Amino acid sequence: MINDIQKTAEDKMQKSLDVLRDNLAKVRTGRAHAGLLDQVEVEYYGSPVPVSQVANVTLIDARTIGVKPFESKMAGAIEKAIRDSNLGLNPASMGDLIRVPMPMLTEERRRDLIKVVRSEAEDGRVAIRNVRRDANNDFKRLLKDKDITEDDARRGEENIQKTTDKYIGEVDKLLAHKEEDLMAI
Repeated sequence: MINDIQKTAEDKMQKSLDVLRDNLAKVRTGRAHAGLLDQVEVEYYGSPVPVSQVANVTLIDARTIGVKPFESKMAGAIEKAIRDSNLGLNPASMGDLIRVPMPMLTEERRRDLIKVVRSEAEDGRVAIRNVRRDANNDFKRLLKDKDITEDDARRGEENIQKTTDKYIGEVDKLLAHKEEDLMAI
C-alpha cells in the first residue's frame, strides 16, 4: 500500500515535470527550433491541424526555420497561420519553401519572457506540491483506518517529502537553464 502511494506520487510528479518541460519549450528564445511551430494550427479541409501535419518543418540554420508544405496550395494558409500566431514571426515564401527567420529579442521582451517562464515554473512547483499533499492525505486516511502504523505513515511522508524536494530541484534546474537561454545574446 505504502509503496503504491509512493510510486503513484512519483509518476504524477514526473508527469508534472514533463508538462513543464513542454511548456518551457514553447517559450521562444533567440534560437530557432522546429518545435516552436507545434502550437500553430492551420485550416486544412475545414479543420484546424498543427503545421507539422501539413508540412515538413526543418531548421535551415541556427536562426531560420524552413517549412515545406506537402501540398503546394497550402503555402499561403501556412504562412498566414504563422504570421497570425502570437509568436512575433514574419514568414517569407521562396517558391515552395516558407522561410521563418527568428528576429533578435529586445531586452524588454527577454524580461517579459523570463516572467512567463518563472510563472510556468511556479505552476510546476504547485502541481508537484499538490501531488505531495494528496499522497500525505492517503497516508493519513490509511492511518485513520488502522491499515498502517504511525511509524509507517511518518516514514511514507518523509519519503514523499524527499521525492518532492528532488522534483522541485529539477524544476529549479529547468528554470535556471531556460533563463540562461533567454538572456544569452
